[in-house]
Amino acid sequence: MTRHPVVTHPADRYAEQVYAGVLGKIIGVYLGRPVEGWPYQDITDRFGEVGRYVNDDLGLPLIVADDDISGTLAFARVVLDNPGRTITAADVGDTWLNYVIEDRTILWWGGMGRSTEHTAFLNLRRGIPAPRSGSVALNGRTLAEQIGAQIFSDAFGLMCPGDPDRAVALTRSAASVSHDGDALESAGLLAALRASAFDEPDLDRLLDAGSGFVRSPAVRTLLDEVRANCSADRDWRDIRDWVDRHYGYARYPGPCHALSNLAMSLGALLGAGDSFSASVMIASSVGFDTDSNAGTVGCLNGVRLGLDAVGEDPGLRTPVADRLLVVTADGGECVSDATREADRILASTAVLAGGELPPPRPRFTFAYRGSVQGFTACPYHTGADVQGTANGLRVLLGGSPDTVTGHVSTPTFLDPAETSGNFSTLASPTLYPGQTLTARLSAARAGPRVRPYVLYADAGGIRTVLGEAHLLAPAPRTVTWQVPPSGGLVPFRVGFAFTAEGSGTEAFLHELDWRGAPEHFEQSGVLLSSIWDTRPPALAPWVSSAKNFEADFAVTYSVSHPDALGVVTTGTREWTDYAVASRLTLSLHETAGLVARSRGHRRFYAGVFTGKDRLRLLHQHDGRRHVLAETAFPYELDRPYAVELRCRGRDLALSVDGRTRLTATAADDLGGSAGFVVERGAVAADGVRVSRLAAPRAGGTARATTRERRI
Repeated sequence: MTRHPVVTHPADRYAEQVYAGVLGKIIGVYLGRPVEGWPYQDITDRFGEVGRYVNDDLGLPLIVADDDISGTLAFARVVLDNPGRTITAADVGDTWLNYVIEDRTILWWGGMGRSTEHTAFLNLRRGIPAPRSGSVALNGRTLAEQIGAQIFSDAFGLMCPGDPDRAVALTRSAASVSHDGDALESAGLLAALRASAFDEPDLDRLLDAGSGFVRSPAVRTLLDEVRANCSADRDWRDIRDWVDRHYGYARYPGPCHALSNLAMSLGALLGAGDSFSASVMIASSVGFDTDSNAGTVGCLNGVRLGLDAVGEDPGLRTPVADRLLVVTADGGECVSDATREADRILASTAVLAGGELPPPRPRFTFAYRGSVQGFTACPYHTGADVQGTANGLRVLLGGSPDTVTGHVSTPTFLDPAETSGNFSTLASPTLYPGQTLTARLSAARAGPRVRPYVLYADAGGIRTVLGEAHLLAPAPRTVTWQVPPSGGLVPFRVGFAFTAEGSGTEAFLHELDWRGAPEHFEQSGVLLSSIWDTRPPALAPWVSSAKNFEADFAVTYSVSHPDALGVVTTGTREWTDYAVASRLTLSLHETAGLVARSRGHRRFYAGVFTGKDRLRLLHQHDGRRHVLAETAFPYELDRPYAVELRCRGRDLALSVDGRTRLTATAADDLGGSAGFVVERGAVAADGVRVSRLAAPRAGGTARATTRERRI
């Protein structure tokens, strides 16, 4: 029987379907990821079928960085990054350049002429704009028609509920950055299905509607033949064999052709009928691109069948706990969850419709049915059971009839226990020492106590830092706690320790949030402990697109880059009003200095030394660089300068050796991370300090010392 989301208001129904689509996507990816690249017979011999997570069997973590997740959610940021504009392929190309770090994030870096996305990225870097960057005319049909177009585009369909025309147009435009031909047609068909599934749960009628958007004879023939030969009445292994004979990899050039995987995705959908778990099982068990295809069918069936269908097998939903990683140059947005990403897609829908952005929610609100946003029984302490409810996160304490303590926690950074096999994962924490937690909690009855805590990892192991205890009662109370410093390290989990008399006690976490820059966060001194280890743990929070970012022999950091835009950052988008300071020593360079309010590594403000005789305040916005202010300032090489860049509201100020040298007015007051920039050279940085500034009074802003000019 077809399932419908159990919500009534259309806006609520759409929001839950988006959440179910995101959740279905990541469940499918995590299910298929461990056997990606395995021959079908090897999967069959080892597991029979992949209807459960097999990562533990292979010694791999469940929550991993994956291009299907990172690409889907990162490239979709183009809508919120360019509000009020009709999104073009060129805009999506700029989004690639802003968020992708070459050879490190999101893509398969298989080489020019071998990896479709790597080739397109290099074309963009050479100044070839999209859509030419991914065209058949430039790259040839083989490269242009591999699978990437259809695996990176789910979010665009989710932004267009009931509007397949817009979903198809937006998806084709976005996918044309790297793909062309039948790959765009495949992506367009799937986009039409996703957008239409918000209103049409019947798969046959959905495919009928989607077929109207197919322009390619090859894709139309494929769709018709798959529908004629694949159904829920047929054994899924027979479906797999039929697809392999008629549309398998052997029939197409290249490593991972779009049509092979479109056929298998459609076969999995038809073979599973109205079972979410069967659809992702089939896609994960048949070979082909297992994680991509399982993610494709999981997202579509999440929307089509609803949240209850996604959760019909608790063994698929519960272990994931909403968690995901979006690995980009905007490191503070890496550690995320299905609720936050669904909210981002909902905001994109509002922007596309010409409306206002919805007001931001606290970071943790558990807004969707069953959502836990990464909270689980803490793996490092005596745990407690958790459940997402309409009243927030329910925490149930078990154990003895005497005093019971239970811990629940969620990641704020990369967990050291989950790094094995988690390749190409660059991230900054979401939470830093010096930030203040604000939580609302309650208990079913008076008496339990709660203490907030964070976990740090250092050479001595895992260390817990606890806040004060607070008494809970049925009426919610607000608990605040400033995370204390820990020698330049950052926490990787935040949690709550509950203590009560007797088992069976219920407590609730209704909300948890932190905003703004840390009151004070600092790293200093020589971090290098061995000449063989230039990446000590203190460097882990930094995301670098500079060719070399290392601990230095004499000072804290060394940053070197042979080209433009060697950027290194730490922090999050919630960092708005703050100062970043360091002692910089310049050697060979064209430009070097401090970065603030970075949202990717081609969108930031900077205070820099340049030309050996000038200081500048800059605004880098994609490929455009604007000089906001500049002044003559002859400076010496190999001499340290105390540099501070301040951003408060739209006011910017650059100080050198204790004197304000430049002020300017920023184009916006959006928050972002802090760090360093160097171009065609190197800079040594002795320590870094980030300090929160008071927000400006309404209407107060500084005058720019010069008119803005573009370079």
